[in-house]
Amino acid sequence: MLSYLLGWVTGLIILLLEKDNSFVRFHAMQSIVVFGVLTLLTIVVSIVPFIYGLLLSVLNIVGVVLWIVLMIKAYQHERFELPVASELTKNLLNK
Repeated sequence: MLSYLLGWVTGLIILLLEKDNSFVRFHAMQSIVVFGVLTLLTIVVSIVPFIYGLLLSVLNIVGVVLWIVLMIKAYQHERFELPVASELTKNLLNK
């Protein structure tokens, strides 16, 4: 659950600190992938002013919903896999 607390930042910290627990490492990497992409999309959207307001609102809502769902699933010890992010997460962890 802590992997999702501050988005990709806590995911990165936990990934660097935890070497053995695959469950914790999975959620840490998934946090980096999901919230890293959302951060990049927010930066890109902020560069394009005419769509900034609408898309930024949508990205913020998606981010909050994902944040809540992923924290709850991790707290319940469930390996909840997001469709695209989980594959990328697994690939990055297996390198």
